[in-house]
Amino acid sequence: MTLNFEDLRIKMVDNQLRTTDVTDKPLLQAFLDVPREKFVPSAREPLAYIDDDVLLATTEAGARYLMQPSPFAKLLQLATIHPDDTVLDIGCATGYSAAVLARIARSVVAVENEADLADQARSILPTLGIENVEIVQGALQSGCPGKAPFDVIIIEGSVDQVPGTLFEQLKDGGRLVVVEGAGNAGKSMLYLKSDGIVSGRRAFNSAVKPLPGFKKAAEFEF
Repeated sequence: MTLNFEDLRIKMVDNQLRTTDVTDKPLLQAFLDVPREKFVPSAREPLAYIDDDVLLATTEAGARYLMQPSPFAKLLQLATIHPDDTVLDIGCATGYSAAVLARIARSVVAVENEADLADQARSILPTLGIENVEIVQGALQSGCPGKAPFDVIIIEGSVDQVPGTLFEQLKDGGRLVVVEGAGNAGKSMLYLKSDGIVSGRRAFNSAVKPLPGFKKAAEFEF
């Protein structure tokens, strides 16, 4: 049976995004516009629109996933992305997140540490006519200081903690969104930078797959 991916995109938006209070119209349109199936391995195309994370690759650092649509969309909505914003996308993998961001922001710098995934992103995005994304290969936790500062930073997976170097790459008035904590203990956080000071607030619970490289260092206790 041949899948109708356009119908699946509509169902994803109607049944997974709108039902979880994603209401931003440009954001919803971006999810309708970007063919999610192009960014997953061909064998997993039938799973591209399921209400779950989709495995993209297993690497030495850890498994990499395409984030479940609802928490990803809610994170983007939480970031309040404007058409003139420059966004730093941490852990873009094959480029789906960058493709969605490209529809709602002026420009996107997408960082990926795995060479194979970065190469896939570089090859897929131009086929969709996306020209406002730059893929940068490098350590995820380092961000991209050479292109900073950014209006918005998005981390594509759960982390133990956000490195201070990423907060340093935010513009004054900038926003960083991330899921902190593992599994059902995960919480979506919005960090705001004002007058050089970063403050954060918990927005909603989220259970998403971890992004390798952000584990908190073990602390010695007496």
